Amino acid sequence: MAILKVARMGHPILRKRAKEVKKSEIKSDAIQRLINDMVETMHEYDGVGLAAPQVHESLRISVIEFDLESERYKEMEKQSLIVAINPKITVLDKKTKGFWEGCLSVPGIRGWVERPQAIKVEFLDRKGKEVSIEADGFLATVFQHEFDHLDGTLFVDKVTDRSKLAFTEEYVRYHHEPEKELD
Repeated sequence: MAILKVARMGHPILRKRAKEVKKSEIKSDAIQRLINDMVETMHEYDGVGLAAPQVHESLRISVIEFDLESERYKEMEKQSLIVAINPKITVLDKKTKGFWEGCLSVPGIRGWVERPQAIKVEFLDRKGKEVSIEADGFLATVFQHEFDHLDGTLFVDKVTDRSKLAFTEEYVRYHHEPEKELD
């Protein structure tokens, strides 16, 4: 496994719609190695999710995982590793909730983003099995944040109140609420 270089805002790959992964390719050594490297990279940078375009691969793959061990997410419910390939989201309830989001591809910035909080997510797992999950709260936000990357969207595009866009230092000083943070 390897820690991969993370593309930062401004790199063209982050603004492209990623390509679907053929079901026949999912079990290939290349895709499985990419997934393993994405998980290791996410852990190295203390993220809760990572999408393939963030590591310079224009493929519809995201990984998500967070636990109670992390100081940043101790208020959140633990989420074991999810590998989502070719995901699709259905909004179940349009009621929104906001979190202060950050991103490994937009280092040093936080922004308040409102997103639907009840969704259904359908995807293929790393074995090519079809999975369907209903998610709410923080997990719903994480899914939407990561899947936005697959469509060339960054969280800063979703910040509607520009007064709630801040450098991390100022965010910590003036806005920090651990239960409302996503990175």
